[in-house]
Amino acid sequence: MTGRQSDWRLRAIEVHAEGEPGRVITAGLPEFPPGTMLEKMRWFEQHHDDLRLAMLREPRGYPGLCANLLVPSDDPAADGGFIVMEQTEYPPMSGSNTICVVTAMLETGIVDMVEPVTTLTLEAPAGLIDVTAECAQGKVTRVTFRNVPSFVMALDVPVDVPGLGVVPVDLAWGGMFYAIADADRLGVSLDAANGAEIARVTEQIRVATREQHPVEHPEDPSLTGPTIGQLAGAPAGADSTRRNAVTVATGVLDWERPDTWTGALDRCPCGTGTSAAMAVLHARGELGVGDTFVHEGPLGTVFHGRIVEETTVAGIPAVVPEVGGQGWITGTSEWTLDPTDPFPSGFTVGDLWP
Repeated sequence: MTGRQSDWRLRAIEVHAEGEPGRVITAGLPEFPPGTMLEKMRWFEQHHDDLRLAMLREPRGYPGLCANLLVPSDDPAADGGFIVMEQTEYPPMSGSNTICVVTAMLETGIVDMVEPVTTLTLEAPAGLIDVTAECAQGKVTRVTFRNVPSFVMALDVPVDVPGLGVVPVDLAWGGMFYAIADADRLGVSLDAANGAEIARVTEQIRVATREQHPVEHPEDPSLTGPTIGQLAGAPAGADSTRRNAVTVATGVLDWERPDTWTGALDRCPCGTGTSAAMAVLHARGELGVGDTFVHEGPLGTVFHGRIVEETTVAGIPAVVPEVGGQGWITGTSEWTLDPTDPFPSGFTVGDLWP
């Protein structure tokens, strides 16, 4: 800025992973206190949530955008850390954002790239994530990460959804708590062009599920849900195992106001959603350790998944999933706040936002 002092100045790398945008903020952040990445996330949420709002809401953001904070990790086993920011929450983990972060770190030299394979460990709020990045000629061609253990809380829970009737819902953790329903049973097409209906139905199911069957993580009761919803259906691509569409909340659903029955469609096949889906299929006996799982998103892009091993979380049967996909840098940006700006935390308008 010329002739005027900015209240803050953030530098970022703009990335998308198989279609899902994940802004990676690399500089200009406040100094974080020591602690785990979950503790750092909670601190940032308490003291600097205005930055999340400013990055994701207008005029700097839009409903479908996610953002990531590159944060030094205090864990000696980690090469770095990151915190994910979405429109209504700080999810403990995100697969597409992991891919965006790794792509940004390696292609811009924040972490040295080793060809043909770079391995690193990142700390997310959900825990340590082991990453393998395939690289060629300075480009990251695939990022595969070993996610935190994923597990099922309940299968086929009957949820009474206003306007839809009783819907069977699977409740599963893949780094976030998901409410998963069958799109084919509901008669909902998972084509990207049908995004408005997908978002409406998914958010209705998620909110009704949270009201009637709330869940919390058995090892950390502060992690509750479901905070995100997924519709699953038959694949469209010949090489895919399953098709899905994930809806991210963008506001508060009010049952008395149908205009709030909406959200933002995840543009990619969703990494934590893929992990939750694999946990569900494993619990049903439909996916075994080592089996390939190709998850197709609404744009036709895919994540390749695999169950690495079985484990338990607080006595609950769980699986360790591995998920891979590709990210692409689309640009770099610098964001500032003029002290006279009347919208320091951004804004939302009812044409796009609930």
